[in-house]
Order: sequence, then C-alpha cells, then structure tokens
Amino acid sequence: MADKRDYYEILGVNKNATNDEIKKAYRKLAKQYHPDVNADKDSAAEKFKEASEAYGVLSDEQKRSKYDTYGHAAFDQNGGAGGFGGFGGFDDFMGGFGDIFDSFFGGGRSARRNGPMRGADLRMELRITFEEAAFGVTKEVRLNKDETCSECGGTGAKKGTSPQNCSACGGTGQIRQQRNTAFGSFVNVVDCPECGGRGSIIKEPCAECGGRGILTKLKTVSVDIPAGIDNGQILTMRGAGAAGQRGGPAGDLQIYIYVQPHKQFTREGYDLYIDMPVSFVDAALGAELTIPTLEGKAKLKMGEGTQTGTVFRLKDKGITHLRSSRKGSLYVKVNVEVPKKLNEKQKTLLREFDKLSRKHKSFFERVKGE
Repeated sequence: MADKRDYYEILGVNKNATNDEIKKAYRKLAKQYHPDVNADKDSAAEKFKEASEAYGVLSDEQKRSKYDTYGHAAFDQNGGAGGFGGFGGFDDFMGGFGDIFDSFFGGGRSARRNGPMRGADLRMELRITFEEAAFGVTKEVRLNKDETCSECGGTGAKKGTSPQNCSACGGTGQIRQQRNTAFGSFVNVVDCPECGGRGSIIKEPCAECGGRGILTKLKTVSVDIPAGIDNGQILTMRGAGAAGQRGGPAGDLQIYIYVQPHKQFTREGYDLYIDMPVSFVDAALGAELTIPTLEGKAKLKMGEGTQTGTVFRLKDKGITHLRSSRKGSLYVKVNVEVPKKLNEKQKTLLREFDKLSRKHKSFFERVKGE
C-alpha cells in the first residue's frame, strides 16, 4: 500500500473539501484523462482509473471516514471475514508485532488464519457508447476468475475423502515453543511446520485442482448497466469476484465505466447540451426548428429576431437519473450562420435591406427628436 498516492492529492482537493468540491474535481479529471481524447491512451487510462478509485472512496461518507482514519490500509483486499471490517485482516494489521503478542498472550491467531477467507476483489474496464449509458444496457463480459472446485467442493481433498486435522498441532495450525532466557521462560507460538499453518493435511489431493480447492476459469458474466450512468463511475457486483477459501464469501467485481463521447451532445450531470446552426433568415423571421434528441426529433419554435448564443431549454429531453424516472433537460444553443458566398442578386437584396433599415431607423430618430 505504500506506493499508492493520497486520494486527496490525486483529486487535487484538501481534506476539508465538500462533496460538491470532490465531485467537481473528479469530473474535471475524468474529462482530462478520458482515453478517447488522449493520444497516450495507456497513461490516460491509468490516471483515469486512479482518479475513479479516489472518487469512489472520498464520495462515500463511510469509506471517506475510514480512509481519513486508517489511510489505504482501510481497503486492503486481503481482509477476511471476521477481520477489522474492510481492513487488511488481523495478520496484516499486526505485522511484525504478531509474534510478540503470541509469545505473551499464548496465541489466539489460528482461528483467523484457519477460518474462512474472503475472495479477492476483481477489477475490469468496460467501454460503452453514449446511448448505452443514457438508456442502460446489459453486457456480457469474459474474465478469468477463481471458482470453487466443483470436483472437491472447495476442500482440496480427493472426492470421497476430506482433509484431516494435523496431528502435530492438533488442528490449530500453530505450535508452542518454550524458550529459556536470562529474563525467564517465554513461550513462542509459530506456524506448524507439518501443515504450514493450515491446521489440516490433505493426504489425497483433488486431481482437478491439485489440492487448492479453487480453479481459475474463463467465465462469462452478465453486467446490467443502469440508465444514467456517467463516464468514470464504478459498478460493484457483490460476490462476483474471486471465490473465497475455506467457506469464505466471494469477493466483488468492480467495473470501471468508460463512456465514449457523442458527436453532437455534451453531457453535464443529467443535462445535455447541443449547438444548433440556424440561417440568418430563420433567426430574423423566426422558424420552427427540428432538434435532434436521444429519443428522436423534437420541435422548437424560435421567435423573430433570435440572436446568436440564445439558449433554449427542452425539459425532460436529457439523461435519466440513476435508478429514477426523473430526467434532465436538453439545452439548445443557437448559432446564427452568416452566409459567406453571395451572388450579385443576393448582395443587391441585402444592400436594399440595409438601406430600408437605415431609413426606418432615421424616421424614428426624427420622431423621437420632435
């Protein structure tokens, strides 16, 4: 864990940052390092993943609290059931102090060492289209993962047999050694050399898994991506990770979502934005515009004299909120196009228009003056 950067440093915020500040910082980085807009895709993908991981922790109140207290150790994936609730397990936490505590207090670690062990969490990246993110989609993905051996049921022993308690340690996985020193007699607890600390011995290993109790297989997993998911978000599938050992639960599968940019729409939260080119004549006289949306075409009435840069809002034409029926809006920005190539007739008409406009203006100025 020592080589991991601080999550606050990754997002560029301080430890007192609000949820909105954290969300804003992450969105900026997600756009900056999106692989589809970077020449160095590998480097961008790594930074994108790093930012997503930081956001996944700091945006969750409980995870952030644990991180502020214990740092990266709070999310060590080696933690097993019965450990320190999401930390790296008793043995990792105690580190080099474990043997000292065992010597003075007579052990007590074998139950954790030999008990159920949670499987590892798995991570993968999944690229989806803009429309798939907006409407939701089910994807079939393939990945290598540890599965409980069906031949031995995870025991590691040949079918019809079972592991036997180690006679050397009595099934505890540890033996006690007494040492006499100048300061007195001390008891040291160490892993049993006969069973390697497992507490049991497999005399006839399973031929299918070689005694491991698990097999690595290429599996197809169905992933339900909810409508409204955004670029950089992480889907967690509970129990879809690597199989646990000795009856422990399976780990989780974490899926990092990459959403491909759209050619027309830009997304901000659950709102969409689009630039709409209109002719000089339509802007001056008004017109009914046909606006593309994610669900088809929509009509928009534009009034006379619409200026370039004017923004219209189409309610409920944006992105569906995650796990909700609410929708964002579509904002249409009008860009008035000035014709570049005119023939002589068009130029004559425009000059006449300009002349009439000047006379009209001059008339009202005289009336105002009187």
